[in-house]
Amino acid sequence: MELIKQNTQSQIIKSLLIIFFGSIILAISAKIKIPFFPIPMTMQTFVVLFLGISLGYKIALSAVGLYLLEGILGLPVFSNSPEKGVGLVYFTGPTMGYLIGFLSASFFASFVKSTDNYLTIFVKLIFSVSTIYILGVLWLGILIGWDKPIIELGVTPFILAEFFKISLLVILAKKIFKIRKFI
Repeated sequence: MELIKQNTQSQIIKSLLIIFFGSIILAISAKIKIPFFPIPMTMQTFVVLFLGISLGYKIALSAVGLYLLEGILGLPVFSNSPEKGVGLVYFTGPTMGYLIGFLSASFFASFVKSTDNYLTIFVKLIFSVSTIYILGVLWLGILIGWDKPIIELGVTPFILAEFFKISLLVILAKKIFKIRKFI
């Protein structure tokens, strides 16, 4: 009985550490800007999908949730913070829908299986990342108005970068599954 209790405690500690490091990796990915046309890209959506694939939905959602909580509490973890604000004020700005979409994307990315072929993985990841943009555009429309070109502002500039990141994840997916064995 004591051995079971010890294993459970060590599993909880291991999960908490993975969640913490997942939020750190996501914060770092927000700060690294890669020159890309038409706008610089961060690797946030790549990391969000990676967390879902590699960690499963429970730990991935926890890591993304912790990242969002860190940002809401005022830590400068978001892409344009502290330059454009911190905390709840920044969170409820134009990017809130996209940030909330990180949760759905990591959840849906966790349904990618090691037995999936490359086309299936690609489709699942496209669907996953699409939830980020759907929630982002919905919030953007509410915030700045539906009469504005919200698709041109909130989706179009990112399509090429997302295609690149998803293609990279598809290529790496079979190797990423090996990480799950250690969790």
